[in-house]
Amino acid sequence: MKIAFVTGNREKFEEDKAILSENGIECEHINLDCPEIQADPQEIAKHKAKYAAEKIGKACFVDDTALCFNALNGLPGEYIKFFADKLGLKKLVKLLDGFEDKTAKAMAVVAYCKPGIEPVVFEGVVNGKIVEARGNRFVWDPIFQPDGHSQTYAEMPQEEKNKISHRKKAMEKFVKYLKEE
Repeated sequence: MKIAFVTGNREKFEEDKAILSENGIECEHINLDCPEIQADPQEIAKHKAKYAAEKIGKACFVDDTALCFNALNGLPGEYIKFFADKLGLKKLVKLLDGFEDKTAKAMAVVAYCKPGIEPVVFEGVVNGKIVEARGNRFVWDPIFQPDGHSQTYAEMPQEEKNKISHRKKAMEKFVKYLKEE
């Protein structure tokens, strides 16, 4: 089985490709810029998947992530990439300076869509905390330390991160769906 993954993020593609290949599923990378509406993570992913499926004319999936600071009622959430780009990781962490609560959740929302059909959504969540940046990988991986671990996502070997990540949890649900479809 081969499936199209629409993303402009090469690192995200490599992570999802590794997870899918463990399950005997090939992944084709399609670089397509999808409009991002302002909504909750599930609606954003659905909108992107539907747009992409219609644009490329075949079934595909998208993978959207969010980093939700509990003290900020879930912000920056699905807009984490924009916050990180505009502020940088150091200032992003400083957003929590006035709060005792440094907990956060990392969320992945995978949406799968065939042209003309409503998307199906799969979500994975990992709880953790926001820390000073450690390691060097992927947009916000250096500041997220998952519960039960002493390393940030960026400090972990890729294989270890792939075993415990929010993306892994969402992709496992997606793989199960694909195998039952």
